[in-house]
Amino acid sequence: MQRFPNPVRLVVAWVGLALVRAGLIERERARRTADLAWPRIVTGLARMSKNAADVAMVGAAIGTGAIAGVGFAAPYWAMAFALGGGLASGTIALVSQAYGADRPAGQAVRSSAVCVLALTLPVAALFHTYPTTLIGVLSDDPRVVTFGADYLETAAFGVPFAGLNLIGSRTLVGTDDAWTPMVVRAGGAVLNITVNALLIFVLDYGVVGAAIGTVLANVVVTATFTAGLTTGSVPLVGTFPVTVDPFGTYLDRETIRRLLRIGTPMVGKNLAWRLGEFPLLAIVDIFGTAVVAAFVVAQRVRDLLNTPGWGFGLASSSLVGQQLGTGDEGTAEAYGREVIRFGVAVYFVSAVLVAVFAEPVALVFVGNPASQALPVAVTLIYATCVGIVFKGLSRTATGPLRASGDTRWPFYGQVLGYVVALPLAYVGATTPLGLLGLALAIVTLMAVPAAVNYHRFRTGKWKAISRGYRPTAHTGD
Repeated sequence: MQRFPNPVRLVVAWVGLALVRAGLIERERARRTADLAWPRIVTGLARMSKNAADVAMVGAAIGTGAIAGVGFAAPYWAMAFALGGGLASGTIALVSQAYGADRPAGQAVRSSAVCVLALTLPVAALFHTYPTTLIGVLSDDPRVVTFGADYLETAAFGVPFAGLNLIGSRTLVGTDDAWTPMVVRAGGAVLNITVNALLIFVLDYGVVGAAIGTVLANVVVTATFTAGLTTGSVPLVGTFPVTVDPFGTYLDRETIRRLLRIGTPMVGKNLAWRLGEFPLLAIVDIFGTAVVAAFVVAQRVRDLLNTPGWGFGLASSSLVGQQLGTGDEGTAEAYGREVIRFGVAVYFVSAVLVAVFAEPVALVFVGNPASQALPVAVTLIYATCVGIVFKGLSRTATGPLRASGDTRWPFYGQVLGYVVALPLAYVGATTPLGLLGLALAIVTLMAVPAAVNYHRFRTGKWKAISRGYRPTAHTGD
C-alpha cells in the first residue's frame, strides 16, 4: 500500500531532520523512529478527534450541561484503555522481543486477549448496571448526572472491544507495522464521527447517540484486527505482517505470568491516571458547571496534544524491545535516548501552535462567544500547553521501561503526580487562589511523572531487568 505524504508525517520528518542536523539524533534511528511514530500519531489524532467531536457535538446540540455529563463519564469509559493498554504493554514487550529474535509471537497475542477480556467484562457489566450511581459520585447536578449516566450505560458495551483493539494494535507495532493499525483505527474513528453526527443532529439521540457511535466503531475495529491477524489480510486494509493461529493454546501459564508481571504495573499506572481523575473532577465540580465544561474542553485539547506520545512511546517500546531481544543493550539505550529527544521536540512545537490559537480552539467546543466557560477554557488550555511538554517527556521515557519489563516506576510517578496535583486543585477551589490552583494542578500532574520516568531511564537499570524477559527458546506459535 502506498505511503503518501501527509501533514503529520511532514512535521515529524522536519523536526527529525532538524535534530539530525543539530547532532542530537542519528539519521538512521531517526528514520526508523519516524516511520513507526507518524502512523500512530495519525491514529491518535483520529481517535482523540472522535472524543473531541463527542464533546463538541453534544455541546452544540444540548449545551454545557451535556459537555459536563460526557466529561464525567469519560474517565469511566477510559478504564477500558487503562486496563487494555496496561496489558498491551506486556504484549508489545513480548511481541517485539520475539520479533527481534525472529521467533513467533502468537502465544503472547492469544493469552493477551484472554487476560483483557477477563479484566474488562466485569467492568463493562458494572458500568451498564450502575451508571447513575457512578456519575452521581462526581456531581450532584441532576441534569449533568442524567447526561453522564445515559452516555455511560450505553458506552459500557464497547469496553471489552476497546481493550481488544489495543492488543491488536500493539501486536502490529511490535512487529514494525504502525501503518496497518493507523488505517484500521483511523477508519473506525471516521465511522464513529459519522454515526455520531447522524444520531445526534438528525435522529436527536443526544448523548446516547454519541455512545452508540463509540460502541459501533470499536466493534468494527475489533472485527477487522481479528480477521487480519487470523487470515493474514483484510480487504481495503492490506496484508498483516504477522498471523496468529486462533485454534492454538490461550491459557499458557508461563506467557500469562510474563504478561501480568509486565502489564500489572502499567495497569496500575493507567488506573492511577484514570482513578485520579475522579477526585479531580469532584474538586472541579466545586467551581461550578461552567468551569467543569471548560476543564473538560482542556482535557480534550490535552488528549489531542498528547497524540505524539502514541507514536513515539510505542516506537520506542518496539525499537528498544527489538534491540533487547538481540542482546544489544547499547543500541537499545541509544534508541531510547534519541526517541526521547525526538518526541519532546514534537510535543514542544505542537504546544506552541495550540497556545497561539487557544481562544479559537476553545470556541470550537464552547460554541457561544458569550459563554462563561470560554475565558476559563482559554486559561486552562494555556496551562495544558505548558504541562504537555512534560507529558511528552513522560511518555517517551516510559517506552524503554515498557519494552524491558521495568514497568513499576511509571506507576509510582503517576501516583505521585496526583499526590501533588489534587491538593493544589482543592486549594484553588476553596480559597482565593481560584483558577491558578487548578492551572498549577494541570501542569504538575504531567510534570511529576515526567521527572520520575526520566530518572528511572537515566539509571539504566531497565536493561538488566529486560534480561529476565528475553526469548530463550522456541515456544511455537
